[in-house]
Amino acid sequence: MAIVGLHLCGGGATPVGGFGWYGGAGVQVFELADRVGLRPIGNVRKVKDEAYRLRFQRHGAMRTHPEIFHARAAAERALWKMAMEGKADSTQDRRFRAMVLLATFASLRWGEVSALRRMDVDLKARTVRVRVAFVERSAGGLVLGPPKSKAGRRTVGVPQSIVPILQEHMDTYVQSEPGSLMFPAAKGGPIPRSGFNTRTRWVDVVTEMGLPGLHFHDLRHTGNMLAAESGAGLKDLMARMGHDNVRAAMIYQHAVRGADEAITNAIDRQLEARDDDGDEGTAGILVPAG
Repeated sequence: MAIVGLHLCGGGATPVGGFGWYGGAGVQVFELADRVGLRPIGNVRKVKDEAYRLRFQRHGAMRTHPEIFHARAAAERALWKMAMEGKADSTQDRRFRAMVLLATFASLRWGEVSALRRMDVDLKARTVRVRVAFVERSAGGLVLGPPKSKAGRRTVGVPQSIVPILQEHMDTYVQSEPGSLMFPAAKGGPIPRSGFNTRTRWVDVVTEMGLPGLHFHDLRHTGNMLAAESGAGLKDLMARMGHDNVRAAMIYQHAVRGADEAITNAIDRQLEARDDDGDEGTAGILVPAG
């Protein structure tokens, strides 16, 4: 399978080839899904005006950080980074792991994935049904309404690889009623994007992974690229992405063709090297499939 990658930047994602994604499977997505659940064990206490002391657990014992921090946020970030580097004990909150994976591999928008309910997910059929979406008001608050476009109402297939993760999530975090939210906030209601970002320390996580400026919506871009790489036709891509606009789906098709061109050029370079050297090299060797 070809390697598919994304060059990710603050303004979105531009598809290119070979950016840390192995075999089209989006290995980094799984790493990201795990990291957003990291919860360091420790606390921050104010000791005097504009001075904060950090306490953290290491190998089961509480310790005091030698530095005095001048802002609570700086102390909290230091605690989180220590946990990321294995210098402080941590726990793992897996409630958002399935959300990151499903948004990626089912190409879902934030408003769509956050509005999913138990009855929308059929693990036997390996599908999710998108019927509604949350929209955040500029003045605050969430409104439940139709998806972004008419094509947004759709049924999307789910890769078998993440079905067990979804099953674990539903067994652990989703209430049994059919109308229960798949990804609720702590008190059971819908979670706003700002709340998700704060809870998961999204900005810190993606920066630490070397992906500064990565947005949640870029997960959908990744899924769209993987879908386009499958060789699916334009109408099928539009249906999966929930696009009415042909141009939007064509962008991903063209990006995949660009990646294929890069692969072709690389093969050409190997063949040219063979001609120049007068030696077949690896380009002239037949490799058994078994």
